[in-house]
Amino acid sequence: MSMENNQPLSQQLPTDLIALLRRHNMLQPLLRHELIDECVKDVAVSDEERNDLIQRFRQQSGLDAEVSLGDHIRGRGLSENDLIWQLELPVRRTRYAMEQFGAKAEQRFLERKNNLDQVVYSLLRLKNPYLAQELYLQIGEGESNFADLAAQHSEGQEQSTRGIVGPGALDQAHPVLVEKLRSSAPGVLMEPFNIGEWWLVVRLEQYLPRQFDQAMAAQMSNELFEEWINEELAPRVTRIMSSDTTPPAA
Repeated sequence: MSMENNQPLSQQLPTDLIALLRRHNMLQPLLRHELIDECVKDVAVSDEERNDLIQRFRQQSGLDAEVSLGDHIRGRGLSENDLIWQLELPVRRTRYAMEQFGAKAEQRFLERKNNLDQVVYSLLRLKNPYLAQELYLQIGEGESNFADLAAQHSEGQEQSTRGIVGPGALDQAHPVLVEKLRSSAPGVLMEPFNIGEWWLVVRLEQYLPRQFDQAMAAQMSNELFEEWINEELAPRVTRIMSSDTTPPAA
């Protein structure tokens, strides 16, 4: 399908294909990709950037200088232009987002900063509240090391990291844990508290406030672009669904 064709997608696809895409939950992703393509198709990518992207793809795919890139991508059902578009798309998307939403990026960052700040903390997760209390006392009184107890007793994935979690954004943690971490100070051991079936012993190790730099501006711009895409996508889906008059399968 040509990107230069301005005809609505609903007028380019036969109704039986629309029905097939809808049945396999592929209609909305297709419309989403089309909308993004429309936005970024005129964003410039230099020859040098394009060559760097291709070379990086060759390295990641384990293709040495003797292996034909064309043969490799044809085996994946792609043309060279298809591959180049896919490689360039993240670059085009970020640039478009910065152009269209960059002016609002800092305000978005300030609104979200509390959740974007990162933390490193030690975690012991147990189902037995009495054991949680006992281990808390051992750590607090210096009888045992948090890392050793986590490796021996913790029942979550943190057992493999000797209790260390992070660095990670605050908004990735459970809301109850987030509030505990926000109100704590590095090095302070928290008394066991309950989240669902778990009893947690936690110690904040590091609080890492995020800064508004170029990478953060790009992240916030992409978030704003993503929200805009979702808003624009809804009426497109409605229009194409209303144009599909294919009766449901018996």
